[in-house]
Amino acid sequence: MKLTASLLAVLTTVAVAVAVQAGHSFEKPSVLGRHATLAARNKGAFGINAPKLRRNKTCRPRPVSRVLNLNVVSSETPTPSAPASFANSTSASGSTATSAPTATSTPTATSTLTATSTPTPPPTSPAPQPPTSDNGSGNNNSGGGLVQVVSSNGCGSSGATKEITALSGPNGHIDFLTCGINSGGWEPPVLTIQNIVTADLSAVAYQDGSAFTNCKDFVPIFEKYGSQYGIPAILIASFAMQESSCIPSTVGGAGEQGLMQLTSDKCVGAPNGDCKDVDFNIGAGAKFFSQLLNDNDGDLLTCIGHYNGWFKGMTYDDATAAAHGGNCREQNNLDYLHQFLNGWCQDVNAYQHNPPLGKYFNLNVCQ
Repeated sequence: MKLTASLLAVLTTVAVAVAVQAGHSFEKPSVLGRHATLAARNKGAFGINAPKLRRNKTCRPRPVSRVLNLNVVSSETPTPSAPASFANSTSASGSTATSAPTATSTPTATSTLTATSTPTPPPTSPAPQPPTSDNGSGNNNSGGGLVQVVSSNGCGSSGATKEITALSGPNGHIDFLTCGINSGGWEPPVLTIQNIVTADLSAVAYQDGSAFTNCKDFVPIFEKYGSQYGIPAILIASFAMQESSCIPSTVGGAGEQGLMQLTSDKCVGAPNGDCKDVDFNIGAGAKFFSQLLNDNDGDLLTCIGHYNGWFKGMTYDDATAAAHGGNCREQNNLDYLHQFLNGWCQDVNAYQHNPPLGKYFNLNVCQ
């Protein structure tokens, strides 16, 4: 029995040892297998070199608007905190802060429209212009540019503008054209036909709304004598518009005749004594102006002024003296040069332009 008990104890000890060893052998493969499975899953999701931490895959950054506590405003909803003045300037559909630049620029646009609808007379002194607009001898007769002055004669800048205003235009400011009238007497700057800006008569006269509508039946005659005397046809037609509105039957206050308002000394040789004959009248007027240009070395302002009775050294009092002597309409029109060069020569009706072309309007007092 003792042997049997001892043998039993030994066998029991051996059995326990075997059982413990067997338990450890089972657990090890199970743990290794679990890690191998996780490794394989991470490799498939992120690639060989990707981080193996699960939080890198599942954690997402919070939206910026939440992190910074920003208020995101829809572009279709006005910002509640906008000032009343801004809200009143926005469109009916609503506006956000992003439209602030447009709202800010609105008053500027409004003031521009107001200035346009209520013109402010330009200063009496000509506006400064680049020197190139006052010098040069190239032919500027095609239009679209500014007058090129041969000599300013101390009258300063031409003040020429591409836009035709009450007091200025492509051929200079009225104060430039009438230089000296209000002081020591008229001493005009020197311009030539080649240096002024004009439209082309045949290109404009037949168009609807042309300033030369009254002259369109006589365009071939203007062109004939313009070619004969080397004068642009529109210059001759401009005299006809300025003097008679291109109406052949016109008789002036001192008996001037026809389209070109010829005085009696220029009517010698008229067919059947009819100085109003259109061909003769235009031809005689063109010849007279051509002679003026030859006698004055091409000094255009002196010659245009002379056609209306101007003379160098003429003062305001000289020009308007007739208004006080019972012969009001025999005054020299002090707006003549501006109306002629910046009105008719640009195919602009100098008598209908709004605002009126000029600043003196000394003939308006005549009944």
